[in-house]
Amino acid sequence: MTDQVTAVDSDIPGIPGKPTSASRTTLSHIMTHNDTNLLGTVHGGVIMKLVDDAAGAVAGRHSGGPAVTASMDEMAFLEPVRVGDLVHVKAQVNWTGRTSMEVGVRVLAERWNESAPPTQVGSAYLVFAAVDADGKPRAVPPVLPETDRDRRRYQEAQIRRTHRLARRRAIMELRERRIAEGYEN
Repeated sequence: MTDQVTAVDSDIPGIPGKPTSASRTTLSHIMTHNDTNLLGTVHGGVIMKLVDDAAGAVAGRHSGGPAVTASMDEMAFLEPVRVGDLVHVKAQVNWTGRTSMEVGVRVLAERWNESAPPTQVGSAYLVFAAVDADGKPRAVPPVLPETDRDRRRYQEAQIRRTHRLARRRAIMELRERRIAEGYEN
C-alpha cells in the first residue's frame, strides 16, 4: 500500500497521512579499502554517513521535500564491518510530530561472495526536521503504522522523544541555575 490515506488522529488537519511502507528504503554498498580505519575494519564514520544518507532519503520521501538531520540517538555498532562486506542500510519513519520525524535504521552486512544471511551490525535512531526553501520548519504528514512491528516502533519512538525532551529541559535548567549562581557567564 503506497497510496496516501487520511490520518484519523492527525495533529495537522488536512494533511493526509502516509503509511510506513511508503517511504521505507534500503541503501546497499560494498565496503572497500577506502572505507577502512587503522585497524583494517570499516570506519564507524563511513557507516554513520550511510545511516544518515538512508535516513535522509526516507525523511525526504515521507515529508515530500527537504529534511535536515536534527539529532542522532543511540548509534550502536554491534559487529565490525570488513572490506568486501555488502552493507544494507534499512530505514523507515517510526514516528512523526508536527515538523519532525524519527527514522529508525538497521545496518546489516553480508560477505559479497557468500549466500549466508546478513548479520545485523548496527542500528540508530535519527530525528529529522522538514524544512522549506528558506530553511524554516514545515509540517509533515503523520506516519500511519501498518503492522504490529510498526506500531511497536511508533510507541518506542514516543518514549525516546519524551526522554530527549526531558534531557534537553534538564540540561537547560542546570545551565540557567549555574548562571544564576554565578558559576558561568
